[in-house]
Formats: sequence, structure tokens, C-alpha cells
Amino acid sequence: MKPLVYLAFAIVGTAFLAGCASSLSSDAYSRDSARQMQTVYYGTVQNVRSVLIEGTKTPIGTGAGAITGGILGSQVGGGTGRSLATVGGVLLGGVAGSAAEEGITRQRGYEITVRLDNGRTISVVQAADIAFQPGERVRIIEARDGTTRVTR
Repeated sequence: MKPLVYLAFAIVGTAFLAGCASSLSSDAYSRDSARQMQTVYYGTVQNVRSVLIEGTKTPIGTGAGAITGGILGSQVGGGTGRSLATVGGVLLGGVAGSAAEEGITRQRGYEITVRLDNGRTISVVQAADIAFQPGERVRIIEARDGTTRVTR
């Protein structure tokens, strides 16, 4: 019964990790971006390409997986076997936790190539939340930190 409780905690912890991922949507702004001046450019979409945006790779996923794996491994056998299972659980859990975090936070995106009215051509990658079409007029919003987004 205890391993099922630990597994439930691991699943809830992994879901929590997905909630911690920052949004790459054109409609989402960080708290630091609020009330900050941003530069706006106008242009025409030249090309839109589907891409895959990698997930996050932080120590949180590895640590959560290692803890869960160690707890589950400590439930196996006794004596030296239990110690080996605990160590193996920590190692395998860490690898699995890291992979789970990256997989959960991975998302579909668009690489949007825009020809600005000033003649420059730029490319912006962002979450696939708004579909753009070649020839469409768009706004490019650039923050002081270089964060850029394409909007209508």
C-alpha cells in the first residue's frame, strides 16, 4: 500500500512541475514585464513553420524523481539488497524525473518569419497559441530584455 501512496505523491509532484513552467505564449507576460516600456514594430508575415520547443531541465525534476525512486527502492528486499535497491531507485528516479519534467514542459511552437516595415527580416519562436498566415500584417513587441513576441 505504501508504494502506491509514494507513487501518487510522485504524480502530483510531476503535475506541479508542469504548472511551474513559464509560458511562451504571445499573450503571457512575466510579472517583471508589466508596466515596462516596450518597442513596437509592424511588418508582414513571410513564413510560418511548426517547431517543437524543448521543455525545462531544472534540478527540481531530477530531485523529485530521485527522492521518489529512493523511497520506492527502500521498500524492496532487506539488508544489502534494500540498500542497493534504494541507491538504484535514487539513480533511476533522478533520470526518470528529469525526463518527465522535460517531456511535460515541452510544447508545440511556431517559428514566424516577419519582414518589418523598415526592411529588416526577423524570426520569432513562440508557443503555437495563435496561428499566423503568410501575408498577414502583425505587430512585433520587443521588451528591453530582448523578449520578443508576434501579435495581431
